[in-house]
Amino acid sequence: MNIKPEYSSLPDLAHVFICLVCSIVFTGTHDSYAEETMALTLKSSAFTEGSKIPTRYTCEGNDISPPLTWQGVPDKARSLVLIVDDPDAPDPMAPKMTWVHWVLYNIPPNTTGLAEGIANLPAGTGEGINDWKRAGYGGPCPPIGSHRYLHKIYALDTVLEGLNHPDKSAVEAAMDGHVIAKTILTGTYEKSR
Repeated sequence: MNIKPEYSSLPDLAHVFICLVCSIVFTGTHDSYAEETMALTLKSSAFTEGSKIPTRYTCEGNDISPPLTWQGVPDKARSLVLIVDDPDAPDPMAPKMTWVHWVLYNIPPNTTGLAEGIANLPAGTGEGINDWKRAGYGGPCPPIGSHRYLHKIYALDTVLEGLNHPDKSAVEAAMDGHVIAKTILTGTYEKSR
């Protein structure tokens, strides 16, 4: 009779031990890696992704900027850019242009947000010209239908130089090739009257 020896339980225990050690090591590594590469996120306490922007922040209200917060700015970032625009102008059923509501550039990378109706921007921040041909925030004021308002934040590997009251296209041209992270928060608005 040919009797095969039973497998020893020692290799199985060694395998379990090795897997346990690897799990601890790789889990620790994974967690720290996740922290280092956390995605850039943008939020507002006034509205959530895809929801209606409160009237307070529009031309029918106080026309002040909404509170915004972000996290996950890459360590390599040297500045941030914020652009708020409406790709549905003038009519969401037949859009013909993107209307620019707010342009900020050279926001310090350690900044984590902007307060509601912010008057004093973080030191070093530049303010571009919106489509009302003025610096500053201009709230949603769609002539017809419900429009989308894209709040876009970009992390750049440089500080933008030589800009003097630029419009959105000048800022976008200057940051071309320097964007290392980007995220968008979308709100909607339709006028009540």
